[in-house]
Amino acid sequence: MQIKRVVITGMGAITPLGNDVKTFWNSLIEGKSGAGRITKFDPSAFRTQIACELKDFDPTVYMDKSEIKRTDPFTQYALGAVEQAVAESGLDFSSMNPYDTGVIWGSGQGGMLTFEEQVKEYAANNFVPRFSPFFVPKLISNMAAGLISIKYGLMGINYTTVSACSTSNTAIMDALNYIRWGKAKVIITGGSEAPITEASIGGFCALKAMTVHNENPQTACRPFDIDRDGFLMGEGAGALILEEYEHAKARNAFIYAEVAGAAMTADAFHMTATHPEGEGAYMAMRFALEDSGIAPESVDYINAHATSTPVGDISEFKALSKLFNGKNDHLHISATKSMTGHLLGAAGAIEAIASVMSICNSIIPPTINLVTLDPAISSDFHIVKDHAFEKDINVAMSNTFGFGGHNGIVVFKKLI
Repeated sequence: MQIKRVVITGMGAITPLGNDVKTFWNSLIEGKSGAGRITKFDPSAFRTQIACELKDFDPTVYMDKSEIKRTDPFTQYALGAVEQAVAESGLDFSSMNPYDTGVIWGSGQGGMLTFEEQVKEYAANNFVPRFSPFFVPKLISNMAAGLISIKYGLMGINYTTVSACSTSNTAIMDALNYIRWGKAKVIITGGSEAPITEASIGGFCALKAMTVHNENPQTACRPFDIDRDGFLMGEGAGALILEEYEHAKARNAFIYAEVAGAAMTADAFHMTATHPEGEGAYMAMRFALEDSGIAPESVDYINAHATSTPVGDISEFKALSKLFNGKNDHLHISATKSMTGHLLGAAGAIEAIASVMSICNSIIPPTINLVTLDPAISSDFHIVKDHAFEKDINVAMSNTFGFGGHNGIVVFKKLI
């Protein structure tokens, strides 16, 4: 079987730093923070009271009011990002076989807000069961993928991935492989998450996984810094149009970059903690590069998972040290979660966009709030901090690691 090449021909973004790719990218390069006090509910009683919320997102731009009532915010974010990506790709689905285009979407939590609202209403009604007929359709994680296919009449592969914070990279990897195998010509992929809710914030607070720097939201997320104390929640969506290279070439499509390869492993270690030596992360990166046919010394940029947790950042760097072993002195690393917060299942989607835009624009976004590097983190690597760094980037790698020990890596390269 001939393995087909896969490229990116469209992208869309709904993020705490902007509700389109251009605004999102410019904010990253400018080193802006999307953090602030939570406004979606009163957070006063919570250990963590800050997050990276969307600003001025208007679902009526993408949906009518009846559709909005029937969908959870995670689906609304997905439909918005996908509409941008489809428009940018220039694809005309009406001229294509509907079975040639699929949707592989990701969401780690699905309709969390919908679940909370319905359970609260159930309790408020003295536990008399008067649930909305839209409760289940709004809640289930696969609904974003389903509604994307309905909107565009796409009848090919369609499902949703769930692998915690590796969810979007899982979706991208699956989309890559289905197109490689000739099972689709185009797949809409990415992820969306709407986790800034009372139960979600409360649950992560109980785990003591999030930062408590409530007085200074914009400096709270500090990947690699000695004073980091946990991640900052974010919300939104990222969408990518993956397309078989010859199909894109035949229609003279603009191509952002090539998806060179991807891989996943499992830590098989702990429910929430990463492997202390980064063993699973190391093997996932190694396998992804092998899948791409790219040597470690050829990687120019890594968008690190780097959530700003005390243990996670160190284990990722142990994996990096083992993989590169001092053989790549031109490698640069940055942590864009310092600006966007952690979008959980959607993190890989917006970080894939950041990685691809770095290739296209020859510039690396900074890691903000890094004042004093944790001495447990190797100083052998070039960490881009404070300001964006201009550099010709041919290969970029995006790392994601999730609860349950899921490690998902995607490698992008400049089209040659």
